[in-house]
Amino acid sequence: MTPQQKDPKPLVYPFPEPPALATTIEVAPGIRWLRMPLPFALDHINLWLIEAHDGWTIVDTGYALPAAKEAWRIQLQHYRPNRVVVTHFHPDHIGLAAWLMAEYDLPLFMSHGELLSAFAAWLQAPGHGYRDMVAFFARHGLGTSEQEALLARGAAYPKGVPELPATYERLRAGDTLTLGETTWRVIVGYGHSPEHVSLYCPERKVLISGDMLLPKISTNVGVWAVAPHDDPLGDFLASLDAFTALPDETLVLPSHGLPFQGIAARVAALKAHHDARFAELLAACAKDPCTAAELVSILFPRALDLHQLVFALGETIAHLNHAWRCGWLQRTVDRNGMIRFAHNPTTDNEGDPK
Repeated sequence: MTPQQKDPKPLVYPFPEPPALATTIEVAPGIRWLRMPLPFALDHINLWLIEAHDGWTIVDTGYALPAAKEAWRIQLQHYRPNRVVVTHFHPDHIGLAAWLMAEYDLPLFMSHGELLSAFAAWLQAPGHGYRDMVAFFARHGLGTSEQEALLARGAAYPKGVPELPATYERLRAGDTLTLGETTWRVIVGYGHSPEHVSLYCPERKVLISGDMLLPKISTNVGVWAVAPHDDPLGDFLASLDAFTALPDETLVLPSHGLPFQGIAARVAALKAHHDARFAELLAACAKDPCTAAELVSILFPRALDLHQLVFALGETIAHLNHAWRCGWLQRTVDRNGMIRFAHNPTTDNEGDPK
C-alpha cells in the first residue's frame, strides 16, 4: 500500500451553486451545465452541452424520469442538438439516450464496452441479471431477508433505461472529437464501468470526467456476478494516473457534485481514501475469517437502503478482491460455497510481505 497523503490541498469550486432544473450555467466558452433529478439518495446528475458550428453536443442524458424529459424539451428549444455522447452504461447516464436520439434524430457516440454492457444489463443476460447478483451476494454472506428483498425488487436497470439505441459511433481511447473551435480527447478509464469515456479539451483546459473523478464522494467500484474474481479497484486506481497528467488548473466537470479545480489533490485524496479502507479491512480480518457482508459496515458505517446496499456490498468485495490479489488477504470457500477473507500470515499487519 502507498503512503497516505496528509492534509491534501483544498479543491477550488468556481461555481458554488448548481443550475436549477431546466436551466443552464455557462462554465466555459461554449460549454453549459445542466442538472437532472435522480430517484435515489444521490439525487442529481450533471449533464453537459458543448457548442459546435452545427449545433450542440449532449454529454450524458439522465435517468428516464418524466421531469428529466420535460427539462430536456425546455432546454433543447434553445440549444439545437446534433449528437449524444454517453460516458458509460449506468442508467443515470444512458437512460434517455434512445429517446433523445429518436426525438431529435441524433447519432450516439460511446465506447463498445459500455454499449455491450448496457445491452447485457437491459436483457438480464447470464451473469448480469438480478438473480445472478443475489446468488453471488449470498455467497459473500448477504442475509436471507436482504436476498428476498432484492429478488422482490426485480430488475432495476430497465426502470431507468426503458429502451436502448440500435446504432452508435464507437469511441476509443485517444480518439478526438472536433466540436466547433475545440477538440476533445477521449480518455478511457476502468473500474467504475468497463470502458468509461471522459473527454478532455486542451484549448479550454476542461475535463468532463463522468464518474471517474468526483469532488466529494469516492466513485463506486464494485465486483459483480459476471466477473467474481475481478480486480476493478486496481484498474480504477491505475486509471486515475491518466488524469494527473493533465494541467492542475483544469476545470473538472463531474457527473455528481460541483465543478472543481485541483486534479492532483483529488487523485491523491482518493488514493489515500482507499489505502485507509484497505487498512481497516486488514485489521478486521486479522483475527477471524470474514465474509464481505460482515465487513460492509466497516466501509459504510451508516444505515443503507436496499439500493445503496447493492453498491456497498459490491464495493466491499472489490476492496477484498484487490487485497487478495495483492497477497494481503487469503480467500477461502467452504463446502457450502461461502466466501471468506482472512489475514495472510506471509504479510505483516500493514499488508506488506514479511
